[in-house]
Amino acid sequence: MNPAALRQLIAQARQQEAGEQTLARFLQTQLERLHPSIRLPEDNASGALSAFVIAYIEEVPDVLDAAADVAREAGIEAAVKPVLKIAEQFFLQPPTLVAGHEGLEGLLDEAYLAHRLVEEVNDRYIAHLGQPLIPLDTTRANLIAHQLIGEPFANQLDEAEHHAVDGLLDEEVFSLPSAQAYRQQLRDPKVEEACKRWP
Repeated sequence: MNPAALRQLIAQARQQEAGEQTLARFLQTQLERLHPSIRLPEDNASGALSAFVIAYIEEVPDVLDAAADVAREAGIEAAVKPVLKIAEQFFLQPPTLVAGHEGLEGLLDEAYLAHRLVEEVNDRYIAHLGQPLIPLDTTRANLIAHQLIGEPFANQLDEAEHHAVDGLLDEEVFSLPSAQAYRQQLRDPKVEEACKRWP
């Protein structure tokens, strides 16, 4: 994992945005077509939406780091790390599916793919261990990002995410003795305390 490279890429995109305002212009065009359940402050809707997108993008390296740490502690790093590596690669070497998308607007696509991968890992983790890999529910944020990216492109990104996860994280991983031992540790007060640190 190379979170420093992800953070550097994000910083470069933010610098580019400061000069070109590509994301700001893109988001301005999206305001009218947002689902009514997405409520923004009337006095600064564009600014609030921009802040959301930037936070959504900037959260990716931290989420990937946290997921890798917990997978290591759970003894399932060998199974989870390839999935997280794919999420990282979506940023560092975007698939041809997102070619031509630049700056923060382009990183929104990559962040969506990365967050969806982690969401899928979390869902499987909950199904087998009764608790998320990381205590961060990105479902609502992913739905908003999906809306911003728009149909059918967001559906294509979802399909790319499904292909990336299929076969990498199967049922057998959660039957490993290390995963079962970790299941017992989940009741430890230290683990519960660590989970409370997540926003």
